[in-house]
Order: sequence, then structure tokens, then C-alpha cells
Amino acid sequence: MNALVTGGGGFLGRYVVEQLLAAGAKVRVYSRRRFPELEAQGVVSLAGDLRDAGRVADACQGVDTVFHTAAVPGIWGPWSLYYETNVVGTQNVIAGCVASGVARLVYTSSPSVVYDGRPHEGADESLPFPDHFSAHYPKSKALAEQAVLAANGSAGLRTIALRPHLIWGPRDNHLLPRLIQRARLGRLRQVGDGRNKVSMSYVENTAHAHLLAASALSEGRACAGKAYFINEPEPVVLWAWVNQLLAAAGLPPVRGKVPTSVAWMAGAGLEAVARLMRSKNEPIMTRFLASQLSSSHWYRIDAAARDFGYGPVVSAEEGLRRTTPDLRRWAGGG
Repeated sequence: MNALVTGGGGFLGRYVVEQLLAAGAKVRVYSRRRFPELEAQGVVSLAGDLRDAGRVADACQGVDTVFHTAAVPGIWGPWSLYYETNVVGTQNVIAGCVASGVARLVYTSSPSVVYDGRPHEGADESLPFPDHFSAHYPKSKALAEQAVLAANGSAGLRTIALRPHLIWGPRDNHLLPRLIQRARLGRLRQVGDGRNKVSMSYVENTAHAHLLAASALSEGRACAGKAYFINEPEPVVLWAWVNQLLAAAGLPPVRGKVPTSVAWMAGAGLEAVARLMRSKNEPIMTRFLASQLSSSHWYRIDAAARDFGYGPVVSAEEGLRRTTPDLRRWAGGG
């Protein structure tokens, strides 16, 4: 395989790169900056913006597989930022693939593209896109996913969208560090009754799913043009899992509790204030976050297991063991 990984210097992207290298692939990455540490491993590192169509097209030349993991994450910020990077940027990747005759495109989507504010318990890929999104990120990812799947078959391009849920693990630069920081500062509160279950995706398993999907596309399996949930087979009780992480980090468990309705109303108010003040900082609570923290959202992976053999290669227990040094470092303020 001769592969391009957009966002190859990021959290998930770097694991995809490492697994590709271990499999003997030639790898190039396209990110906002170059990564000398990857170049030292034989990776071609290209710096550029997803919004630069010409630069993206150049990056796609001469490769047979593109893993598009790059995106603007988070739940706060102007729609223009999410649209231009996550939607237009993905359209640029598709156009680059078509122009260069790339055979396979594996897109990193998100289960939030189908999140409608209601509990999802054992849900599968039959869930439709909602009519309304409560944050810009899921809306932008939904539009991008639809573009990727619609491009399947264009100029011989085969596409697939993977929806990993709450990716975690060593070198996390988003989910776990923020969680630990809030707990360290005494700002973490349980939202809801604490019984809600969620799916989790250990990062090495998520990267493994990307390579399996690419292989399945090359073999002409029926997964082309489809989206798949990617997570561990069994959900966790969210707040019990959070306390397990805190214990591994050497921090006390979450003690304060906030009713879902109170958190949701607080989120609505804080969002309104932030918009009025034109603040670039994410409010400590939003409606989307209140819903995510208090409701169940876990997904079946039967389709991914059936269509391209996905299953975890690292257990949740081993994943926690590997992540514990980082948890302790974050708890120490590092």
C-alpha cells in the first residue's frame, strides 16, 4: 500500500501511520505542519491546509489509498470554521482522489452524525441523519460523510466511512486530558443519574479498523459506499468508567452531581452568553455536552465485524494499563 494520511500527526492519525509502517506500507502525511519525528521513520511529511484544494490535490498524487482523519473537533466555534475545514476540506480530498486515480478512501466520521438527542442503546447503521444538530461539529461531519459515500464509484474510487465513538488512549490530546484537568481543578460533576452507558473506542483498535477497511475495499468487498460504527463490543457505564480513569490517575472519584435538566438549561444559558460576548472559548457546559454526558449512546459493531472482520486487538483492561502513565502525567499538570 502507498498511503496518504490526512492529519497523520494527530492522535488517531499517528496510530494509523504507525500501523501502516508496521505493515510495510509507504506513507505520506498531510497536516498543518511537518513532523520531523515521522520523517525520521521514512514518512513523507507535507504541510498544508485542507481548505487549499491545490495543495490537497498534490498530496493525493501517486498514492493508492487515502485515510482522511483530519478535522476540526470540539463543540464550539463559528460554523464557517467547521464547514470550511470539515466539509469543504473533505470535498477537496475527494476531488484530489478522483483527479489522481486513488483507488480507496477511508474517512473518519463520528457517531454524532446520527445523534438526535435521544438515547441510543444498541443502535446500528439503520439510524437516519437527524433533522437538526445541536452543535456544528456533528453537522459538518454528517455533510462530509454523505459526500464521501456519494463519491463511491467515481472514477474507480471506492469509499467507506468509519464512525469511532469516543476515541481514547495514550497520547490523547483532546478527550482524556480535558477530563483529567477538570477533575484536578475540582470542576468535574456527574450529569444525570450516572447509569447511562456509552461506547468507547480504544485508539489502537480504531486505527486497526481503518486498515481493515482499506484492505476490504481493495478486495472488492460489499462495504464500499457504506458507514460503520467502530467501538468496543460492550459499552461502559460512563461515570463508573470515568471514576476508573480518575483512580488510575491518582485522583478522587467524582462526587458532585447535577440533574440533566439543570445542566441542559445551564448549557443553553452559557451558549447564549458566549454568543452575545462573541467568545471564542468553549462554555464549560453546552446543551450538546449535557445530553452526551447524561444519556446512553452505544452502538453495535456487527456490520463491521461481518463486512471487514473488525474486532478489538487490545482489550479495555490492557488499554487502561497502557494509558495510565499519561493519566498520571495529566493529573500532575503535565
